[in-house]
Formats: sequence, structure tokens, C-alpha cells
Amino acid sequence: MLWAAWWAWVVAGLALAVAEVILPGYVFAGFAVGAILTGGLIALGLLGGNLAVLILAFAVMSILAWLGMRRVFGLRGSTVKIWDRDIND
Repeated sequence: MLWAAWWAWVVAGLALAVAEVILPGYVFAGFAVGAILTGGLIALGLLGGNLAVLILAFAVMSILAWLGMRRVFGLRGSTVKIWDRDIND
């Protein structure tokens, strides 16, 4: 099956990375890393061909990648800067 092929996961990850560059927001970056890591684990023989296991591994790696990237590249403060004085004063 196609989901058991490591290269299919890597190609899907690269497609998601391209979508991340084209579309606004940081939505697809975690999914791209998760798909590439899933493909790598399949290539190493650490994951089997069971679709449920592959989807679970993809989901776990995607959320961990997203949380890691959010910690590294996260928001620089979650609020809007409020100016209380004028720069010319």
C-alpha cells in the first residue's frame, strides 16, 4: 500500500512544507516535520505497515514538532504593544 512507502510520507511532508511557504500562518510546518519523520521511521524499519499505527505516529510527531517549533520560534508576547506616550514628547 502507498501509506507504507517511506517516500510517499517524505513527498507529502515536502508538499506540506511548500504549502507552509505559500499560505499564510504557521499551520503546515508541524505536519510537514511529522510526515518527514514518519517517512524516516518507515525507512529505518521502526514502523510497520499498519495504517492506524502510522497515523498515530504521524499525529504524535506532528504535535511534538509543532510544540517544539512554537517554543523555539514562538510569539514574542501574546498581546499588542500599547503606546502610552508619544515618541515626540
